[in-house]
Amino acid sequence: MLVFTSIYGVVDGFFVSNFVGKTPFAAVNFIMPFLMILACVGFMFGTGGGALIAKTIGQGEKEKANQIFSLLIYVSIVISVFLTIFGIVFIRPIAAALGAEGQLLEGSILYGRVVLISIPAFVLQIEFQCLFATAEKPKIGMGITVAAGIINIVLDILFIVVFSWGLVGAAAATVISECVGGIVPLIYFSKKNTSLLQLTKTKFDGKTLLKASINGSSEMVNVISMSTVGMLYNMQLLKYAGEDGVAAFGVLMYVELIFIAMFIGYSVGSAPVISYHYGADNNDELKGLTKKSIVIIGVFSFFMFIAAQVFSRPLSLLFVGYDQVLMAMTLRAFFIFSFSFLFAGFGIYGSSFFTAMNDGLTSAFISFLRTLVFQVAAVLIFPLFWGVDGIWISIVAAEAMAVFVTLLFFIGNRKKYHY
Repeated sequence: MLVFTSIYGVVDGFFVSNFVGKTPFAAVNFIMPFLMILACVGFMFGTGGGALIAKTIGQGEKEKANQIFSLLIYVSIVISVFLTIFGIVFIRPIAAALGAEGQLLEGSILYGRVVLISIPAFVLQIEFQCLFATAEKPKIGMGITVAAGIINIVLDILFIVVFSWGLVGAAAATVISECVGGIVPLIYFSKKNTSLLQLTKTKFDGKTLLKASINGSSEMVNVISMSTVGMLYNMQLLKYAGEDGVAAFGVLMYVELIFIAMFIGYSVGSAPVISYHYGADNNDELKGLTKKSIVIIGVFSFFMFIAAQVFSRPLSLLFVGYDQVLMAMTLRAFFIFSFSFLFAGFGIYGSSFFTAMNDGLTSAFISFLRTLVFQVAAVLIFPLFWGVDGIWISIVAAEAMAVFVTLLFFIGNRKKYHY
């Protein structure tokens, strides 16, 4: 589900870059981190709530699990409405503060304000992507996600290529597809269904909300940190390489979005199983899952690195082949950046694993170091020595340091959780 969501997120960039222009393409990538921060509540309740719900089901309390599920959905809707209002009001000063000027600034605001309309639906889409796995209905979730993706692609062609609506067309296609991805699952869980979960009457439970929030804080921190760092990268690239640097970074982020989605998707998909066996004290199952998962992550990491090296030129041609200078910069960035795929999966899985074990603080600490501390330090320091190359190197260095920290936590907690 996450891979398909990433793919149709990339579609906007492809059509904007090739049919609207380089500056609008940079504008989409420039404002996207801000939009992702506003949607982070979906990751928090989806992963943290999913682990809590799965653990509760493992303990044999299905009715309580449905009440927790319902509470999280209702609260996330309310929060996301307020986040939408905040985004619409403050998008201009925030974009300007990040260094956007002229056409880049106006394009960022135009695209962002249209997309902000569907933030509540996007939050639900992210949340349900996690909770469909918990409900033991991942195939239904997959079907809805694929349908939303196809709608987005078709509407991109219609709005951008046929009607020539530019950035507004790209944003409108995203809004409609996100509404499909968020509202259809809401209808499904509102009615009687064959899954483990159903929306029902519930009451406000601050303790449960706090537990789910703390448990999912690592994923929220991960999204906020990655988005914040993305803004910092854009600022540094504007300084060292101008709008071409932002555009090249956008291509890398689209590829990373798909590749990292595989790691996140596996982590989210396996988390309810881990939580269930943890709640049921099945220690042998936990040990087996941990060993197999590490092997799977390692194999995928190697093949992603090879794929990034092999397909760097065709992917660069696909997005920025119309500009030779930008093309050369993107190819150079690809060569360096691809090494990060050797390390990224282990940090992502480690954080998700401790969320599944209902140890939100450890999970959050891993995410905080991986996505914020290490990357901020690297992106501020490395360009001083290696210029634009230092920006690409900083991503690789941060992921490598995150693997070391994750390994320490796995070793330190193995006796506590018996995995």
